[in-house]
Amino acid sequence: MKYEILVVGRGGQGVLLLGRLLGLATSKYAGLYSIVTESYAAETRGGESRSDIIIASSMEEVPYVKVLNPDIAVFMFPYKIEYYKSLLREHTIVVIDEEYISPNTFQGYKLITHRFSEIAEKTLGTRRVANILILGRILREINALNIEQVKKALEDIIPQNWLQLNFKALEEGYKLP
Repeated sequence: MKYEILVVGRGGQGVLLLGRLLGLATSKYAGLYSIVTESYAAETRGGESRSDIIIASSMEEVPYVKVLNPDIAVFMFPYKIEYYKSLLREHTIVVIDEEYISPNTFQGYKLITHRFSEIAEKTLGTRRVANILILGRILREINALNIEQVKKALEDIIPQNWLQLNFKALEEGYKLP
């Protein structure tokens, strides 16, 4: 079993946090192996951010550290869309935040599209948890992890005063179609 997950967005959207949470939940709480690599622009906010997450049942399944054949590709902002489209395969599930990217950009792929940032603001009071909404939604596509394992990872990383809001965002995302 192996999953390759690519997450692309801009600084400040929680792209790196989403990757770290998946990696921690996988390795510490699901008993699997994970590799998470990050790249980001020099700007604190606004520059391109990318997380590559590879989840596997054994290290032999992971001879590299970057996503080469994404099973899931998350696009939170339209940085270098054409470049990233060249990495996608027929089986790739594409997740987009419709507030920033049109679904027409990814015709021919299985799409999961919502206005994640808007949903986060309207239902949870802040856009800062749109990444956790997305994480909740993609959990339904990753049969290797469950929501309780990710909640434990959240407890390890998220400050206490943000924990309940992140739990709620994870649960709300999991319920999205």
